[in-house]
Amino acid sequence: MIRDHFRVLVVDLGRGRGRIEEVDGRDSVAGGSGLAAMLFARYGSADRPWDDPGQPLIFAIGPLTGLFPLMSKTVCAFCSPYLDQYTESHAGGRSALALRFADLDGLVITGHAPTLSCLVVGSRTLAVEDVHFMAGMDVLESGKLLRSMFGGSGHRSILRIGAAGEQGVAMSCINADTYRHFGRLGGGAAMGVKNLKAIVVLGDAVFDLPPGRTYADLFSRVYGLVTATGMMTKYHNLGTAANLASLNKIRALPWRNLQATSDAAITGVSGERFAEEALLRNSACSGCPVGCIHVGFVREQFMAAHRYLLKQVAYDYEPIFSLGTMLGITSAFAVLDVLDQVERSGLDAMSAGVALAWATEATEKGVIGERETIVRLRFGDRDGYCRAVQALAGAENDFYRLLGRGTLHAAREYGGEEFACVLGQEMAGYATGEVFFVSQSQGFRHSHLDSGGYSYDQQHAERDVQAAVDFLVRDEAERCVLTSMVSCLFARSVYSRDLLGECLQSLGCPGLASGLEALGPRVQRMRWQLRIQTGFSPGSVAIPKRFYRLSNWKGAIDPAYLEELKGAYGRAIMALAGGGKSG
Repeated sequence: MIRDHFRVLVVDLGRGRGRIEEVDGRDSVAGGSGLAAMLFARYGSADRPWDDPGQPLIFAIGPLTGLFPLMSKTVCAFCSPYLDQYTESHAGGRSALALRFADLDGLVITGHAPTLSCLVVGSRTLAVEDVHFMAGMDVLESGKLLRSMFGGSGHRSILRIGAAGEQGVAMSCINADTYRHFGRLGGGAAMGVKNLKAIVVLGDAVFDLPPGRTYADLFSRVYGLVTATGMMTKYHNLGTAANLASLNKIRALPWRNLQATSDAAITGVSGERFAEEALLRNSACSGCPVGCIHVGFVREQFMAAHRYLLKQVAYDYEPIFSLGTMLGITSAFAVLDVLDQVERSGLDAMSAGVALAWATEATEKGVIGERETIVRLRFGDRDGYCRAVQALAGAENDFYRLLGRGTLHAAREYGGEEFACVLGQEMAGYATGEVFFVSQSQGFRHSHLDSGGYSYDQQHAERDVQAAVDFLVRDEAERCVLTSMVSCLFARSVYSRDLLGECLQSLGCPGLASGLEALGPRVQRMRWQLRIQTGFSPGSVAIPKRFYRLSNWKGAIDPAYLEELKGAYGRAIMALAGGGKSG
C-alpha cells in the first residue's frame, strides 16, 4: 500500500515548471519531519540567507496520512525569516489529506514568481497562476476568492498569506484552510518572499484501501480508542482553553506581559466562559473524528443600527493567552475581535500578542510613545490593539518594521530587553518554571510542543538538572516519531510505539515498523544538524531577566538552577547532533 520511496514534486516558480522525483529513504525517515529534513539537505543551502530564491519551502506528510485517525498534520520546513536558520512549522486542516490524494509525499517549492502568484498542484495538475489583483488582500477574503477560482472536493486545501507575509514580517504565518496555521517562525514571509500568495492542493486521485481484514479491524480499533474512550474528550469539550483556569489557579498564566501570573479576572476569558457565551460550533481537520477546533463568533454592526455581521473566529488556549491575558483583555468577545484582526492580517497569534504586550509595557515605562506605536497602547484596550495589529502586519513605520522582526530586535533598539517575554521567539503561555523556560528557549522550534517541559515543571518539584535534561532529549525524540508519521500531537496518548508498529505492518511497511525505536533519535539528530549548520548556537540564546524574577505555586524561580539547566541542555543538544556535523 505504501511505496518504499517518496514521491516528491519539485517546483521552480521562476520557470513555472516542476518535476516529479522519486526519493529513497522511507525506512530511514518515515516522512513528515524526517522527510522534510532530508529534502532541505538535498535542495536547501546552509550558506544562503532565508530570502535567497534558491531556498526551498517544503511540505511533507507521513506514511499513515489519510489511513488512520488523527494522522492529519503537514510539516512545513524552511529557512526561518525570524532566525535565518532551518526550522519547521506544523498545521492541520485539509492540507495533509489533499497532498495524499494528489499522490504526493512531499512538495518542494523553489525560485521566485515573476508576479504575485498562486501555485496549483494535483495528481494531474501543475500551474503557476498570476494573482497580482490579490495584493494586500486579507486572509479571509483571499480564501473566499480562491475557493471560487479553483473548485474542488473536500480534498482541496487552500494555503495563503495575508499582508504580513507579503510585507516579509518575520512573525507572519501561513493560513491553512481558514482555521489552522503554519504559525511560528515566519512561514508566511518565507512564502511571501517567493511572490507566492497562495497554494491550492487538489486531492483529485483515487486509491484503494489495503485488502483483507487486518487493516479494517485495526482501523476500527484505533477509531474506538479515539472516540469511545476518554482519551480525547478534553480536546472536543472545552478544548485547550480549559487550561486557562487551571494555570491561573497555580499562578502559571502570564498576565499583562508577564507582570503577573494570576488574576481574578480570569472568569471573563476562561474556557468555560468562551463555551457558554461565544462558542458557535466545533470543527475538525480532515481525517480526525475528535473536533478540537472551537469556532467562536462575534457580531459586528454595519450600515445602520440593529444590523449585524456574524464573524466566525476559531480559538484555543494559545491565542486566548497571547491576545487576552497577556494584553490584559478580560472579555471573551474582545479577545475574539483582536484575534479576528490577527487572522485576517496573517500574523502568528502568539508572537503578535506577546510583541504588543511588550510594546504596551514599554509605553507605560516611557521607553516608547505614540510616535512609535501610532495608537496609544493600554492593557485591556481592544480597539487600540486592533489598530496596532494592522500596523504590525503592514510594517507601517520603522518601529513596527523592527518589532515585526521579533520583540528583541525592537527592545535592543529602544530599550526594555529585561521585560521582553522571548524564549527563542515570543513565549508560549506557560509560566510553569525553569524546565519550560529552558525547553522553549533552546528547543528546536522554540515551541512549547518541542517537548513537554511545561508538564515536567508541574509534575516535578525537585531541581535535578540531569533528570530534566534527560527528559527533554528523550521526549523530543519520541515526538519526532509522531511528527514523522505525521500525527496530531494531541494523539500521543493513543499512538504508542506498539500501535504505530501495528499500523505500519498493516500497510506493508515491516522495515519501518521494526525500526521505530531508532527513528526518533535519527530524525532528531538530522533536524539539529541542519539547525546548527544554518547558524544555531545554544549559548547565543538569552533568557530575559523577567523570567528569572517570577514566582508561581512552587515559589520563586531559582536563577542558579535556570542557568545550570540552560547550559546543560545546550551541551546535550550539541552532543546529540554530533556538534552539528552531517552524518
